[in-house]
Amino acid sequence: MQKILSLFVLLSMASSFGQENKTKEQEKIIEEYLTNCAQKYNYTIQMAEWQNCLDEGLKKDSTIAYLWQQKAMPYFKARKYEIGMPFLDKAVQYNAERWQPYRGFMKCIFSKSYKDAIADLEDCKKKFGNGYVMDHSYDFYIAISYLQLDEFTKAETYLENYVDEMFQKRQGLEHPTALFYLGIAKYELEKYDEAIAIFKRTLKLYPNFSDAKFYMGICMARVGKSDEAETLLKEAKEDYKSGYTLNEDNTIYETYPYQRKWKE
Repeated sequence: MQKILSLFVLLSMASSFGQENKTKEQEKIIEEYLTNCAQKYNYTIQMAEWQNCLDEGLKKDSTIAYLWQQKAMPYFKARKYEIGMPFLDKAVQYNAERWQPYRGFMKCIFSKSYKDAIADLEDCKKKFGNGYVMDHSYDFYIAISYLQLDEFTKAETYLENYVDEMFQKRQGLEHPTALFYLGIAKYELEKYDEAIAIFKRTLKLYPNFSDAKFYMGICMARVGKSDEAETLLKEAKEDYKSGYTLNEDNTIYETYPYQRKWKE
């Protein structure tokens, strides 16, 4: 029995040592072919050079998930989703816990494959719990996907849960984007008074939020408050012209659902 235990300990130590060596080797490859090679190029105008560096790194070790994700990323930013997604799938294959939530986010905000986004993120919740990706919970992106599929009641439920969770975990703090989309769900369900109340909370956090003012103005018009509606719509246009819109990092690459674009 003692010999079996000793053998088990030795095997465990060997496995741990082997994994540590593999990680160190992968870090060296990432430094050589991403940090010291690909990142010397601007992928917007030097895509071939960027990709060639990463390909050389993957020849050394094709299981490095981060290199696959870095191959995918510039294609998504260039709106070449069908090229980028197979590379992102590879990243998920080699490190699902790190990259599957990101893939769900990309399907929701970038490639706009909403049913696939929901499936990916629900699977993440089962395997890893309801974590966060790009500043929001998986439920947030599931809710946005349901909004885009016109399943407004489901979106409302997910967003209410998300807003409540944030309020409890962050000691009373709220997020204007989360509240904005909850207001949108209420608006789509024709719960105009509830939507107005939510948009008011949104504007307390972000007073120049043009998109929130626009939809709040529409709700005001729906309940017969035409003067308030007109004022809000005028303010929304001016705020938009001043650059106040959805405050999410990736709006520089993609228009978010319900993000209002004003014409001159």
